[in-house]
Amino acid sequence: MRLLIVEDDAELADALMAAFERHDIHCDHAKSAGDTLQMVATTSYSLIVLDLGLPDESGLSVIKRMRSRGQVEPVIILTARSDAPTRLEGLRSGADDFIVKPFLFDELHARVEAVLRRQGGYVDRRIGIGDLSLDTETRELTICGEQISMSIRETELLEILLRRSEHVTPKRVLEDQLFGSGDTLGSNAVEVYVHRIRQKLKSRSLDVELQTVRGIGYILKRLR
Repeated sequence: MRLLIVEDDAELADALMAAFERHDIHCDHAKSAGDTLQMVATTSYSLIVLDLGLPDESGLSVIKRMRSRGQVEPVIILTARSDAPTRLEGLRSGADDFIVKPFLFDELHARVEAVLRRQGGYVDRRIGIGDLSLDTETRELTICGEQISMSIRETELLEILLRRSEHVTPKRVLEDQLFGSGDTLGSNAVEVYVHRIRQKLKSRSLDVELQTVRGIGYILKRLR
């Protein structure tokens, strides 16, 4: 899972990114409205944490412009203002939740989980299909009850596919969620991880297969 943190306070942004990283949630950082709009146009994010007080444009304006483009990524607003009109305007502009500064990170993390749960993107601690199961907190992967060792990137990719099991996940979404906008990657980086996961599933799983949908992406399917 990859989030976009939109915050012009570099110290706060760094602290949030580090805290999310400890929960195996990766983040990109935008400092302005202009950067935000450019990044969401080219990268798929699970959720956006958006400060209203940006240096070049209001965060509310960013949300409105995103929604007018048909972009539906969930947004949690950060603001120092706690008055009801500001909250209402934010929600009516298309935000999904609202948190007032200063706040505890645990509260923000809980709100992220709640918004994603409502969106259908973060349902349970343990996710799986067939004999394949992943504990999203401990990162423990099991097949037929046996713990399987995978690299961090392999586990991250498998988690994305598990959350969309029986549905095709476009290759670009995997690239965005695994590498974000700031990482460089080879043209076949995703294919390398898919190949490694596929080999491990073939040797251990009885009823799950990772299939390629040519020209689109990948799908984790339970064999009937």
